[in-house]
Amino acid sequence: MSDGLERSYRHCRALHRAHGRTYYLATMLLPAWKRPHVSALYGFTRYTDEIVDHLGPERPAQRARRLRRWSDRFAAALDGAPTGDDPVLPAVRHTIGVFGLDRADFAVFLRSMAMDLTVAGYDSYDDLLEYMEGSAAAIGTMMLPILGAADLAAAREPARQLGLAFQLTNFIRDVGEDLDRGRIYLPLKDLARFGVTPGDLRARRATPALRELLAFEVARARSHYAAAAAGIPLLAPTSQACVRAAYLLYGGILTEVERAGYDVFARRATVPRRRRLAVAAASLLTRPGRPVPVR
Repeated sequence: MSDGLERSYRHCRALHRAHGRTYYLATMLLPAWKRPHVSALYGFTRYTDEIVDHLGPERPAQRARRLRRWSDRFAAALDGAPTGDDPVLPAVRHTIGVFGLDRADFAVFLRSMAMDLTVAGYDSYDDLLEYMEGSAAAIGTMMLPILGAADLAAAREPARQLGLAFQLTNFIRDVGEDLDRGRIYLPLKDLARFGVTPGDLRARRATPALRELLAFEVARARSHYAAAAAGIPLLAPTSQACVRAAYLLYGGILTEVERAGYDVFARRATVPRRRRLAVAAASLLTRPGRPVPVR
């Protein structure tokens, strides 16, 4: 491995460690040789997120130009163009090549990131699912060849569902942060069903109506976790502890939201550190092939 490629992997690992604490802890349960490749994918997605989500002075049109330039550089790198001093591209290009990852997953991811620059809300859950196809489901299928499975086709839909479950968990937890970026990811038809308006969300009060809405969304997220559970025993034995831990820890965020009475504005719902470590240890000790508990 060249010095430049090694530096790129180290940079992606630093991004992963700094910004994806729960995910990073889970990936420490993977074999050492797989971890850099997971971090490379995280680095790619994080770098792209920063273009569209950074709370700076740039206007959406400026961010759109930056995203197009980044997308063009990424495509050119995959076609063999030099990566220059880019800190992320060498690692992600190498990972894509090692595992033969489907470029279509990256294209649909970048399409969803572009939507974040022009779409501030989603009318229905089907509309939101179209966005999450790129922002979440595609990441699940990107990861699958790295994790490994005897039957990749059988494991594909559970991987998609787990990506959707993680993304919806983030949307529930981060309502306030998303408002800061001018976005509402909870479907507007769901808001209307429970008598919640966008203005109510911006008031950042955990009203009875908002609590009912979030309870509904938590149940919806759990349905995605349930659909994903059967895929974990299908993974390569050395990958199951990682994904089992991520499944339980992200699902634990929903439990913390419930414990807080669905007040997602008072504080950010996080799984306590002691609990995170206990889940990681228990996952590591669980025999591969065992089913995952479903709530």
